[in-house]
Amino acid sequence: MTALTDASGFKGEADAVFTPADETELARLLAEANRDRVPVTILGAGTGITGGSMPKNGWSISMRKFAGIEIEPGRAITGAGVALTELQAAAARSGQFYAPDPTEWTASVGGTINTNASGSRSFLYGSTRRHVLALKVVFMDGRIREFRRDEPVDFPVPALPLPASTKSSAGYPLRPGMDWIDLICGSEGTLAVITEAALRLLPKPRRLLAGVVFFRDEDSALDAVGDWRSIAGERMLEYMDARSLELLRPAYEEIPMEARAAVLIEQEDGDPADWVERLERARALMEASWFGETDRDRERFRVFRHALPERVNATVIQRGFMKLGTDFAVPLPRGREMLAYCRRRLSESYGGDYVVYGHAGDAHLHINMLPATSEENRSGFALMTDFARKAVEFGGTVSAEHGLGKRKAHFLEIQYTPEQLEEMKKVKRRLDPNWLLGQGNLFPVPSA
Repeated sequence: MTALTDASGFKGEADAVFTPADETELARLLAEANRDRVPVTILGAGTGITGGSMPKNGWSISMRKFAGIEIEPGRAITGAGVALTELQAAAARSGQFYAPDPTEWTASVGGTINTNASGSRSFLYGSTRRHVLALKVVFMDGRIREFRRDEPVDFPVPALPLPASTKSSAGYPLRPGMDWIDLICGSEGTLAVITEAALRLLPKPRRLLAGVVFFRDEDSALDAVGDWRSIAGERMLEYMDARSLELLRPAYEEIPMEARAAVLIEQEDGDPADWVERLERARALMEASWFGETDRDRERFRVFRHALPERVNATVIQRGFMKLGTDFAVPLPRGREMLAYCRRRLSESYGGDYVVYGHAGDAHLHINMLPATSEENRSGFALMTDFARKAVEFGGTVSAEHGLGKRKAHFLEIQYTPEQLEEMKKVKRRLDPNWLLGQGNLFPVPSA
């Protein structure tokens, strides 16, 4: 047996680990596993936080060798094992960029497609699904297929309700006439194995203004988010609360001591002069906030933003527990109401350490509990379900970008009725009738 662990601390075990060199070898492995009824779990970079790439048994198949990159005007053709860092670097050399911006840039292209990842720039550009032009996949029976955008699924599917949030990554987004790419993207490795993708690239903006704006209180910061959503060219509206800034201060002494919240912004073709009035009106800490227009400035701010989840993950692991982080999103008008509800419930039923940060522009904030005791861990786990139910009650989704994997698979029944889940399972049975691929992701394994 081989032990494996993802970024959340979720542990898996595989009877064997394979690293196929090409689609022919992968197809042979899958056909053999299908014949012998061996479960197969696909492993990307291992950066997931829901246990989706962690096997309970059977085979783990690493996509590490699917690592080719070709850059063309308007698109990149990449292997599933390519890291986002490699993709972005290659695109930048041609004056282009890939719009989805998940926090973990070491994630693989295949992994981000499987979860329909989005990240900080989703406010303008949306999630991964919007940027996939073509996919090459291998099905569990060994068939190799290539699908292009707008190639419809060749079997009937019903229309399932979508949440009113701006993004969602919870289950299969079934609708009549949908195409294969929309079905496979976000399916969490349960329908097919992605080997290669054609991804849309965009021209690098001529001018890009970035900033980290500090505030004395949370209400002022959230007021600013609401006001700034309508700014033309705004592509990022990220939030950090007071505890988030406390975690970062040891590495960033320049964070003003009076700051109790921060909003990170990026605006294409933004004029710094326009922001002077905006910051005054928002009651921001103008002199202490950070702004820049160079690539170096933007990279510094990106590293600052990404340092927070790294610090959160390290804290959780140091304390000996798994990450307890939400991924719900709600309709924009309910965002502050949802945050107020969560803070109240945390005060009533948890009482431990936690941070709030994330994609405020999309009403998609991550609440990460950092339990220090077993009791805090138990109460925090219960609150995760409480928050998922409230998000759905508000018209939102239980998962906006990370997927549900194994750790959160039970949330799917909060968002969908048994009848709607059965429609998803019919699709699963059609493409993987022996229920071998990605066992435990999204759905429980059927009893024999």
